[in-house]
Amino acid sequence: MEYAIVAAAFLCVIVAGAALWRALSQGLFVDHGLASASHHLAGAATWIADVLVF
Repeated sequence: MEYAIVAAAFLCVIVAGAALWRALSQGLFVDHGLASASHHLAGAATWIADVLVF
């Protein structure tokens, strides 16, 4: 029984590592960072975005 718990935990670590590797290789975190940056607001005048964001 203990071997099954350890094997399941190890499998979860491997799957989570693979998911993190894939997200990093696709630039998902960089895209989120750029989308949340105040100077990256598309379609708005830059001075309006600066006034409203800050």
